[in-house]
Amino acid sequence: MKADIFFFISSIASIVLTLLLSLALFYFIKAGRNLYIITEKLHEHFKDSEEFVLDLRERLERNLLFRMFFPSMKPRRREKKTRKRNDEE
Repeated sequence: MKADIFFFISSIASIVLTLLLSLALFYFIKAGRNLYIITEKLHEHFKDSEEFVLDLRERLERNLLFRMFFPSMKPRRREKKTRKRNDEE
């Protein structure tokens, strides 16, 4: 009789734990899908932002006032330094 009660309680506990685990797994999968959707949208927006920043940079570099305060570096200086380093080696 005691063994039957023990197995009955164990069976009920196993069923309840299985249901709770299934429910937790369901919400975990749902949260994972939502996270995937959010990351995909963020990825798309980062691409748009990258294009915007590149466009803004190009517009700034063409701006006369910006060039007055931040003149572009001339590549000739870099080439001379590179030549000196190569000659030293």
